[in-house]
Amino acid sequence: MGQNITVSGKVTDANGQSIPGATIIVKGTATGAVTDFDGVYNIQANGSSTIVVSYIGFETLEIPVNNQKTINIQLKEDISLLDEVVVVGYGTQKKSDVTGSVSSANLEAFKDSPNTNAVQALQGTVPGLNIGQVNSAGSTPSISIRGQVSISGNQDVLIILDGIQYNGSLSSINPDDIKSVDVLKDASSTAVYGAQAANGVILITTKSGKRNQTPKISFSSSYTTQTPSEDLRPMNRNEYIDHIRRINYQDAYLAPDYTTLDPNYDITTGLIDQIISDGNLVDTDFDWWGEGTKQGNIKENRVSATGGSEKVSYLLSLGLTEQEGYIINDKFKRKSIRINVDTDVKDWWTVGVQSFGSFVNKDGDEPSLYSLAIAPPLLEPYDEEGNLIANPTGTLDSNPFLTYDVQDYERHDYLFANVFSEIKFPFLPGLSYRVNFGNNYRISKTYGSSKYSASNTGDAGKNVNFYKDYTLDNILTYKRTFGKHNLTATYLYGAMEREGEGTSAYAKDFDRLGLGYNNLGIGGIQETGSSAFKDQLNYQMFRVNYKFDEKYILTGTIRKDGYSGFAENNKTAYFPTGAFAWVISNEGFLSNSNVVNNLKLRAGYGINGNQTGRYTSLANLKTVDSYVFGDGGSTAFGQEVTSLANADLKWEKTKGLNVGLDFGLFSNRLKGSVDVYKNTTDDLLFRVAIPYLTGFDGINTNVGKMENKGIEIALVGDIVKNDSFKWTSTISFSKNENKILELTGEDEDEDGIEDDLISSGLFIGESINAIYDYEIDGIYQLGEENIPDGYGPGTHRIVDQDGVDGITPAGDRKIIGTTDPAFRASLLNSFSYKQFTLNVFLNTIQGGKNKYLGANTNALYRDSNTIMRNYISGIDFWTPTNPDGVNPVSYFRPAVGGTRYVDRSFVRLQDVNLSYKFSKSIVEKLALSDLSIYVSGKNLATWTKWDGWDPETGQAMNSGGRPVLKGYSLGVNLSF
Repeated sequence: MGQNITVSGKVTDANGQSIPGATIIVKGTATGAVTDFDGVYNIQANGSSTIVVSYIGFETLEIPVNNQKTINIQLKEDISLLDEVVVVGYGTQKKSDVTGSVSSANLEAFKDSPNTNAVQALQGTVPGLNIGQVNSAGSTPSISIRGQVSISGNQDVLIILDGIQYNGSLSSINPDDIKSVDVLKDASSTAVYGAQAANGVILITTKSGKRNQTPKISFSSSYTTQTPSEDLRPMNRNEYIDHIRRINYQDAYLAPDYTTLDPNYDITTGLIDQIISDGNLVDTDFDWWGEGTKQGNIKENRVSATGGSEKVSYLLSLGLTEQEGYIINDKFKRKSIRINVDTDVKDWWTVGVQSFGSFVNKDGDEPSLYSLAIAPPLLEPYDEEGNLIANPTGTLDSNPFLTYDVQDYERHDYLFANVFSEIKFPFLPGLSYRVNFGNNYRISKTYGSSKYSASNTGDAGKNVNFYKDYTLDNILTYKRTFGKHNLTATYLYGAMEREGEGTSAYAKDFDRLGLGYNNLGIGGIQETGSSAFKDQLNYQMFRVNYKFDEKYILTGTIRKDGYSGFAENNKTAYFPTGAFAWVISNEGFLSNSNVVNNLKLRAGYGINGNQTGRYTSLANLKTVDSYVFGDGGSTAFGQEVTSLANADLKWEKTKGLNVGLDFGLFSNRLKGSVDVYKNTTDDLLFRVAIPYLTGFDGINTNVGKMENKGIEIALVGDIVKNDSFKWTSTISFSKNENKILELTGEDEDEDGIEDDLISSGLFIGESINAIYDYEIDGIYQLGEENIPDGYGPGTHRIVDQDGVDGITPAGDRKIIGTTDPAFRASLLNSFSYKQFTLNVFLNTIQGGKNKYLGANTNALYRDSNTIMRNYISGIDFWTPTNPDGVNPVSYFRPAVGGTRYVDRSFVRLQDVNLSYKFSKSIVEKLALSDLSIYVSGKNLATWTKWDGWDPETGQAMNSGGRPVLKGYSLGVNLSF
């Protein structure tokens, strides 16, 4: 019998480079170790035992100890494991076998970024996946894949969580629980989801334990400070007084040029009494903005336990996230728990559960930034007794701080579970059957009360909403390899049911509001409401993957979908796709190439669908005032049909062609892919307006056709790679365009005029997001001749396009451009030096010519409100003393104000992360297995010509809106 000894050594690859993170286990025991940054390990083992060494992408080795105290190990690359495995829907595939356009997100580079939402880390990282900005606590950004393929149909990307469709908010998911995110972009890859996949699919896979893994406890904690990325603020007292003089230039300055201040001007003329004392302006300089905003922060604490035996693996995680936004009372708190367990009941039978609960608190009623910005600094929010003044200006502009003295209760509870069982039939090798039963359940409660509402008589209300769904999937898979042939066939039969209900109660006119929303019965006026829905889907899918000689790959899929929300005559539809891939690098003429390591050509074509809303094929009713009983009698309500039923409403279908090229060059030091695609959507779901004299105002039908096309490029290069220093760069680029081909059925009407829907802003041959408006050409100046009637100095100069009858809606609007970007691009540089790792990520969206435009008109037309209100400091208003100002200021509102559109292009330093991993000697002294600390920053700098909070959100300086936040984080990760 051998004795226990300490075995140490170094694990390297075939080139002699160290492999950090390799696992060494004493076979048949729970004793294990992990190599450090230099590939070194130490483990206690019996002299006669065997150690098992494994690492992703390499062959697993079993090495007898034979009483050796030093064992250096060289791992060989395993061709079958080296290839990246991606989730493709109802299964996984090696990246080399994928025929469609599938991208895996790089989560590792952004794991320490201050992101409370799971998809924030994906912003700009995957070509074709477009993630918007967030500017409120706990919010979910906008998500789209390859742009827009529908006019008014469903625009949502399909989210699949652990194999089950997820309809909850992504803010409910703890980002630390996510193992991988795969994005399906073309018809071939999304085909397995058929009718719901036209907008692309995001597959989220959560973490799990590992078999034969010793128990591991991991903990992470971080603190983030957040401030606006742009330093905007309202005018202070002196700026505000100067502003009053400038907008009253005809009285405050001397004619004729109005550039010299009139010493006799009385600034109190026309102002409200609240800011005048003894004939002069009060000496108040109250900072409404400063009182209503503060430095935001994010506090995160997460702990997880993982492990496994020969037959069981498990993960248990807990998370607590607390975020306070830049605006007071903008709060988000999430408590989450996840349990993932699977076990082998038999060698051929596995059962398990993937589940989580998330409990979100968004209590608090915040003031709007707009209300804080327009409050004059010469006013205060409190009276002499310290009570809030409901309307300091005496107008409809209420006190922004009324949100302090209210009740606001908002809670969202999310529960999710996927219970699965998988059988690998021992009597027929390669055949397996898996059943998934997934369940989503959520409860939303929104309660509130305010003594200032309902004309200061007080109001209160409660809204409670319940939602639940189930998904039942039966998946039969057969895998067979015979000779040079490899076959995988998948059959799916599934069903889904969604159900929701809501109840609301509201009351106003309270004598007392001491119990708030908990005693609505004492309100003088009470209202109640309720709602409910239920819909069902069923589907079948058959997919075949065939590969011959590791060179030629075919994928064919057909899916049949049925949905209760569609019309009587079109409950079901079929969605077929096919794809082909040629692995050119496995051909004889390239198999021994020193330059080309991987080269694969892909092409796919197919049809995906888009669902309509639940009741769009049915006649819709609304409640209106219908009858009056007797002269002066009370009004009775009745129901009125507002839209016609359409028994022939059918599925919107998108036909897509994708051609792609994957490559790896120079010993895979340079890897990448290029995809070119074109999608055409027919039978667009659209509500067509009809003359009201018919008794209806519209009908939901299928009209028109649109096109969506683009190109995507992804490159990953190992610029420097040695034992001590590594530098990897990742570049992504995407360009997408859409165009309307038909609208009401024909390209042109019988008079040869294109059949545009001008009232809806839709034009044949143009983008869905085309801007149709008046063109402006600067601002009319003082003394300018031939100013048209209805305009004057300080108003926009509108271009008379037809030069016939002045400015008219029919003849003088034109296509200005589009809100669509010209292209998106990003650059990620990752550096590793010994125990330091630095990631720097740049992201950009560019508009080019007449693209990615946003409305940026901060016009000021004088009336009793605009004279009194404050504004953001630094707005470039036109005045006689600033004739080059770009924002109109006028004594009257012109006949057509016009809109100034500005390029929103930007380059953003979006993420920077620096981490340090402590050496093994220090970690062991602390009785830990791993320890690292990091600092990170988000949205650190943005280079743009846009005036406003942020070009990506497109909010102008004077339109309210919210800032995008810049954050700095400090955190620690440890495990034992």
